[in-house]
Amino acid sequence: MSFQVAYVPIGVGTFHLESAQEQFERSAELLRSLTDACVCPEEMLLSVEALAGYLEGLCPDLIVLQNLTFANAAYASELLRRFSCPILLWTLREPVIDGGRLRLNSLTGAYSAANAICAFRGPGQFAYVYGGPGEEEVRAELKAVIAAAKAKYALAHLKLAAVGHTPQGFGFGRALDAELMSRFGVSLEAVEARELIEKAKSYTAEDCGEELAEARRVFTGLEATPERNVLDFARLYKAYKSYLADSGVGALSSRCWPDFFTAYGTPVCAVLSLLNAKGLPASCEADVYGALSMAIGRELSGTSCFFGDPVSLDEAEGAVTFWHCGMAACDLARPDTGAAVGVHPNRKIGPVMDFGCRACEGVTVFRVGRKPDGSFRFFIAEGAALDRPKQFCGTSVVVRTDRDAKALVYDSVKEGWEPHFAVIYARIGRELERLGQMLGIEICRY
Repeated sequence: MSFQVAYVPIGVGTFHLESAQEQFERSAELLRSLTDACVCPEEMLLSVEALAGYLEGLCPDLIVLQNLTFANAAYASELLRRFSCPILLWTLREPVIDGGRLRLNSLTGAYSAANAICAFRGPGQFAYVYGGPGEEEVRAELKAVIAAAKAKYALAHLKLAAVGHTPQGFGFGRALDAELMSRFGVSLEAVEARELIEKAKSYTAEDCGEELAEARRVFTGLEATPERNVLDFARLYKAYKSYLADSGVGALSSRCWPDFFTAYGTPVCAVLSLLNAKGLPASCEADVYGALSMAIGRELSGTSCFFGDPVSLDEAEGAVTFWHCGMAACDLARPDTGAAVGVHPNRKIGPVMDFGCRACEGVTVFRVGRKPDGSFRFFIAEGAALDRPKQFCGTSVVVRTDRDAKALVYDSVKEGWEPHFAVIYARIGRELERLGQMLGIEICRY
């Protein structure tokens, strides 16, 4: 089944139906402009029987429940007994206040519907918006909730691979398959890093012609890397691509050091860079929750996400620098340098990515975090990626945060957040909040 949004416009025939019909038509038009996955009834649903008939055969991933007029709780209850998907409750503004007839009474209907939803699911277990279909806030909220529901749907169809184990001291990235499935709907499979290393070693130079050509087309400065390391990179890239194609994996976390330096002789960083640029979120240091954060960011933004550590605070500029050894997506590179390659800052072996990331007016710093008690939380901070060159050997991006950067660093350190974050090249804080609400996850705004 494909992703589906069900528009459910309810009411009764004793109110001003001309006003309700106008709102119905404009609302359906708005929803269709926001998603091609919306199912709309041919007419207003003015009885529980009409509602039940419309719902037959639907399999929604999101319900937009709108009170065209007042409707009692039986309408919402009919929905709730059939479906467990997220609900956005939409109240219409009264079209006229002139001392005369109450034309819609949508708000009272919303109270009735909300009371039923809370009785079935508990307080706050739905999204809510008040206003007409022509209002920008309504459009923004609908857009965010639909995007969040689609991301939730995508997670339920995502297979995430853990390639190898986290290094000692990096246990914050480890995940249990049952936890990922129960909370996010994500399937987790595991493969040993040595399996992909051995697969890579089996390829000849002739086998890797396509991978070598792609690297030389995309990377800059590759000619400075020893030919043996270039070939070993291409072999590893082919091994990862082959594994992903065969397994149906849509995101991965990969072990990197020390194995790929000691057992293989060439880092995996540039492989992960290319995979990220191709739309397959890939984290390093075997951080499963980092890969999950990137996958969510990619789904909501449609762009590659930077993955790295917060390494520097500039209080005067209100900015935090995020950095990592060299696996940033090559399509994030600054235009003046392109996807430059170099050597690993500690191991002095290449190829790894070695560039500063391009500027962007709106970015979101995000992390799926796990608290000491095992519960999950979302770290969300918005800002801008500044036009800054590479800050250190490896890849970096400087983010000026909307809120006080010093407070962000102090608070997030004291609250025990993991050291890996995704920097998403879009402002999607609202969408992430709505997704967290749908998943029952704590939201932490910075």
